[in-house]
Amino acid sequence: MISLLGHKVGMTQIFTDQGEATPVTVVKVGPCFITQIKTEGIHGYNAVQVGYHQVSKRSLTKPEIGHLKNSSSPPLKFLEEFRVVNPEDFTLGQSLTVEDLTEGNLVNVRGNSIGKGFTGNQKRHHFTRGPMTHGSKNHRAPGSIGQGTSPGRVFPGKKMAGRMGGNKITVSKLKIVQIDASQDLVVLKGSVPGKAGTLLTIKNL
Repeated sequence: MISLLGHKVGMTQIFTDQGEATPVTVVKVGPCFITQIKTEGIHGYNAVQVGYHQVSKRSLTKPEIGHLKNSSSPPLKFLEEFRVVNPEDFTLGQSLTVEDLTEGNLVNVRGNSIGKGFTGNQKRHHFTRGPMTHGSKNHRAPGSIGQGTSPGRVFPGKKMAGRMGGNKITVSKLKIVQIDASQDLVVLKGSVPGKAGTLLTIKNL
């Protein structure tokens, strides 16, 4: 099965029959539409393009609208491509929903993590701080970053202050606790990347 697209709704908790609180994430999945099928004979590889999140035509360009017309799909904001082994198993315009998932199964969820902005070494790389007393003025400073005259430069990859977060993260083997097909909602045990509204890719294992 190919991956589905959705977005994070938020986190909450549910209680088991034993009274234990389980943290869960609610994800709105689909409906997704197959907007293009690529084959090895024509494109050099087998893949399926999936579209998600219907929007107004005015928010899309004419080339995007023309591309979606080939599959008779509605105006979709997000398009993502997934490699497949047997592209003949799919058809243009085919709809993919939460009904393609099964309660109790495991899924991998991929999305952008929350951006933290420009941060220092202690927050970004977990550096220890300097002494706070005895006249020390080095509390959160990075300290020396080079070796002096030789080699006379800073090596690439040096851990320093900079932008933190906003990276593509994959959380593996999250259990599907509940599925609400009437509202296209999936409840996953644990947390997923990003904040509410983050675009997610859900891959069934």
